Amino acid sequence: MTDLLFAEHLCTGYGGPEILHDVSFRIGHGELCALLGANGSGKSTLIRAVCGLLPFRGKCFLEGKELSQLSQRARAQKISYLSQRSSLSIPLSVMDVVLMGYNPVLGIFQTPGKARRHRAMEELRRVGIEHLAERDILSLSEGQRQLVMLARTFVRGAPLLILDEPDSALDFQNRHKVMELLQAQAHEEGRGVLLCSHDANFAMQYADRLLLMKDGRLCSDISMQACGCEELQQALSKLYGPITLAEHRGNYFMMKG
Repeated sequence: MTDLLFAEHLCTGYGGPEILHDVSFRIGHGELCALLGANGSGKSTLIRAVCGLLPFRGKCFLEGKELSQLSQRARAQKISYLSQRSSLSIPLSVMDVVLMGYNPVLGIFQTPGKARRHRAMEELRRVGIEHLAERDILSLSEGQRQLVMLARTFVRGAPLLILDEPDSALDFQNRHKVMELLQAQAHEEGRGVLLCSHDANFAMQYADRLLLMKDGRLCSDISMQACGCEELQQALSKLYGPITLAEHRGNYFMMKG
């Protein structure tokens, strides 16, 4: 598997003491990586740095090109980012919001054509809300809005998807659906996916690799295909303290204590 994203010795913060310390990792084409850690461990800081929203020390390459050398527009063409909460506060149709996903590849005064509008409807259908295409996004529930933003993340087909807790406002069935869609984006479409999550059980079920963060450092990088139950339990206990790990039909489940 070739590297899509390669980060080496990343360090950054928000103007005060550094929050991220000497973090190095890789993401391959067709790979879904879940970033796990407690609140304040540096997960969101890491993804903000990779997206170019925070300056950092160290090196970060995407498809062999150093991110710090790319313009904001060029970086946005290669990375599709979904934040934990939508910041939209003006009335827009669901379709118009999804079409915003094309902004990094459109010219000045250019609008999405028929083919792109068709693709946008296909992505709404993929996440199960095509019937909401003409609704005002402000009239939707938090969970429905999150599905709209997920469709916007998918629509352009960027090589790298970065998502900060994309399932946090969703019910049980839709959480599984979102994880299945992200897995398909990686395994079937060949994209790299970096997913920030607080749910280790969902991550273990769907991710190819787990990146475990503690106190601003990457403490474990685990291949779900290659690791054993004991290795996985030891790694997760560094984050969550005493845990029990159970295995059922090839899937692992973490319980406290």
